[in-house]
Amino acid sequence: MASSGTIAAISTALGHSGIAVVRISGPDAVFVAKRLLVRKEFPEAGRMYLTSLLDADGKMIDRVLAVRFAAPKSYTGEDVVEVHTHGGSLIARTCLELAVKNGARLAQPGEFTLRAFLNGRIDLAQAEGVLGVIQAKSSEALHAAARTLSGELSRKVQKIHDEILRLQGNLEIQLDFPEGEAFVGDLAEELQSVRHELTELESRCRAGMLLNEGVRAVIAGRPNAGKSSLMNALLGRNRAIVTEIPGTTRDIIEEGIIIGGVPVKLMDTAGLREADDVIEAEGVRLARQAVSEGDVCLYVIDASCGLSDEDEEYLAGLAGKKVIVVLNKSDLPCKVNNNNIPFPKIHVSAKNHTGLDDLRNMLYGICCDDSALSEGLNVSVSQLEEIHSAREAVSDALVSVSEDITAGLLGSARMCLLRVLGVDAGDELLDSMFSRFCVGK
Repeated sequence: MASSGTIAAISTALGHSGIAVVRISGPDAVFVAKRLLVRKEFPEAGRMYLTSLLDADGKMIDRVLAVRFAAPKSYTGEDVVEVHTHGGSLIARTCLELAVKNGARLAQPGEFTLRAFLNGRIDLAQAEGVLGVIQAKSSEALHAAARTLSGELSRKVQKIHDEILRLQGNLEIQLDFPEGEAFVGDLAEELQSVRHELTELESRCRAGMLLNEGVRAVIAGRPNAGKSSLMNALLGRNRAIVTEIPGTTRDIIEEGIIIGGVPVKLMDTAGLREADDVIEAEGVRLARQAVSEGDVCLYVIDASCGLSDEDEEYLAGLAGKKVIVVLNKSDLPCKVNNNNIPFPKIHVSAKNHTGLDDLRNMLYGICCDDSALSEGLNVSVSQLEEIHSAREAVSDALVSVSEDITAGLLGSARMCLLRVLGVDAGDELLDSMFSRFCVGK
């Protein structure tokens, strides 16, 4: 991703609105802005000025507000000018085109935030927080992203890094100068403390990822158990087609809800049975795949018909997964022997909408840790992997048989943590991360 020159982009969503913001950043930002506006000077940085936007012929086409942010105290760390036009799509595009004609170039996705990173305004963890704020689907996810954006993750990672560096340095000195003073303190005890901190940090980061990406809850079961009715009841509207004909649902139907601040993707699937119809058989295959890949399975049983041999067979195959057995049609006499079910179970009536709140609470409890969620931190998959690798390296150091191996493992752990912060991050990693941003951010 290019990171030189002066760039410009529309930083607000396209469409009709009160205002639109065109952002210009780079060494010639002020020069470019002067070519567009009646006002030729911005004597005070951070102050908005009322002025006029001029077209290529020097004619006024809009009354706008303009503000300059002087380097290095701007979002990107460069000179930045924002032009706030009225919110029509045409006027915003015209302002951007004029900026490009007068020396700027179109910004690439995420390039403003990339420049903020390259100029030391934020680190890579905080950049991930910016993306998290933009993409948050719930208030809890927003808070997790805000904690990361504020630098909480960075400070925690830096603190652990410095502790590891101290321990590694002491070991290196001991190896180089064995006749000197011995290591002060209990190394194993200090390594255990570091591992505990990394474990806690990894838990908070996994919680943040859960808040950001959500839980995949797959609704599965035999035909006519009431899977589609359950999905409609949880959604509070008719999304899936419900009929008395077995095999009505043949494809996977997905819809999102929020439970306890956590996004949950409900996935209604085809009824599990041996199917002769080619299309239904493909739906059954997709259903099995969804159950295998999902985070939790809501296995629906028609409690008025009892537990079939097929149900017992399917449930046996779910050993080791997170499963809630939903005994549907509780408005009718129950013929299920609960002792034959090895998973948490709950009675509901999708028809009468009873038991749904208890089901939501059970789904939240089986997937989420309240303490971790309330302190979640927004991270990317690669950052979470680095934190996990750092914890594994420290764990290996605890059982290492030699000091030089221990020192090497601590060095590996430190490098993992530095990559979380973006120290020595390669171009490929930066391109991959910042390309996920929208143009204008």
